[in-house]
Amino acid sequence: MNHLTTLDAGFLKAEDADQRVSLAIGGLAVIDGRAPDQESLVSTFAQRIRGCPRFGQRLRLRPFDLGAPEWVDDPDFDIDRHVRRVALPQPGDDRELYRLIADVMARRLDRDLPLWEIWVIEGLSDDRWAMLIKLHHCMADGIAASHILAGLCDDGLRGSSTHHRGATPPAPAASQVSLLGGLWNASTAVVASAARAAQGAAEIAIGLMRPPTSPLNGPLGGQRRYGGARVTLADIDQVCQTFGVTVNDVALSAITESYRNALIKRGARPAPDSLRTLVPVSTRSADAFAESDNRVSLMLPYLPVDEENPVQRLRSVHERLDRAKSGGQREAGNAFVALANRVPFAFTAWALGLLARLPQRGIVTVATNVPGPRRPLRVMGRRVLGVYPVPPLAMHLRTGVAMLSYADDLFFGILTDYDALTDADELARGIEIAVARLVAVSKRRKASRTRGPLTLVV
Repeated sequence: MNHLTTLDAGFLKAEDADQRVSLAIGGLAVIDGRAPDQESLVSTFAQRIRGCPRFGQRLRLRPFDLGAPEWVDDPDFDIDRHVRRVALPQPGDDRELYRLIADVMARRLDRDLPLWEIWVIEGLSDDRWAMLIKLHHCMADGIAASHILAGLCDDGLRGSSTHHRGATPPAPAASQVSLLGGLWNASTAVVASAARAAQGAAEIAIGLMRPPTSPLNGPLGGQRRYGGARVTLADIDQVCQTFGVTVNDVALSAITESYRNALIKRGARPAPDSLRTLVPVSTRSADAFAESDNRVSLMLPYLPVDEENPVQRLRSVHERLDRAKSGGQREAGNAFVALANRVPFAFTAWALGLLARLPQRGIVTVATNVPGPRRPLRVMGRRVLGVYPVPPLAMHLRTGVAMLSYADDLFFGILTDYDALTDADELARGIEIAVARLVAVSKRRKASRTRGPLTLVV
């Protein structure tokens, strides 16, 4: 499909609504050794991008939005315009790297060209280099971008987390009675799903109309700050097993603690409604991982930033996400996107443009989790040491956190408006500290269970 969906086009409209917004997403790969020479790198990438037509296509808009924008081949495509090279100033540490990432991600992509860039970054300390892949959000969501990153590496998609379903065995012949029962069950399920979607739509609408008590949302400036965090999946798994929660629960609980500390440092009092968070939920099927587009719904939970106890905070996050899932917010998002795709694009374009210009105050931040490659990757024989995601900022969201699992670790990327927080790296370190606290509690509980009750030996 070469036409943008309503969701894809919505990212263009959100960018058009604010000249200080760049709705690109990114992936920062930190790589061992010295960077290859530019000619070899460009030649290699030119071969590898052939599997994804979007790399050689640009957008064509319709006059007065009478039709959806479409992807067309760029007759003047030149890969040298897209693969940039830059060196960090000394000492080339992570702080210098993150400052460069913030500057690059603040700049808009040129819509007269295919909407992507690759920045090769030299001069990192400890004999490293880096590669930033920058894509416009109308081109791909986080999962599609992770798939593209894997495709640029030596192993291609074999090293990614993509799993394809096997062939489905033929169903046994059904009797008339079982067919009637199946129809009844299906109709009941449709009614229940519609009821959940209606409930979810009401929850979303109420949440958007109710402004939170938070200083972290508001108009965006033209500059950004970026920070990265890294924790081991083994540590997160230990917390999951101890408390019966999910990886996403642990990650969001750590993010909540870090935001709590940031609010307190700003002199704000964390309240129950201080951190309403946009949590994207993938609707991408296993056989659609290779498609470069957006397939997401959403949830809007309040994260318990007012809770001081880390264990109670973790349990509260788990309960609130379960409640959001069962309440129908995902179904409401799916229904809205499906309905919008059936409405003439001229009307949806007008509505999206209007909504994007309204001063949104109901949501404070975005937190998205993307499954990444499970096996270590290599770029032209060089080992990829880590992959940090970069979320976009728009619609008065002045901070955003993206998570991506790679090999044995979970990586966090934090992008903030320059004036929203004095140091994005402080938010990143807060996430690492929060996970470490939960791990320490898990180890103490495991040790106490292992020792068992004390007995008197005589």
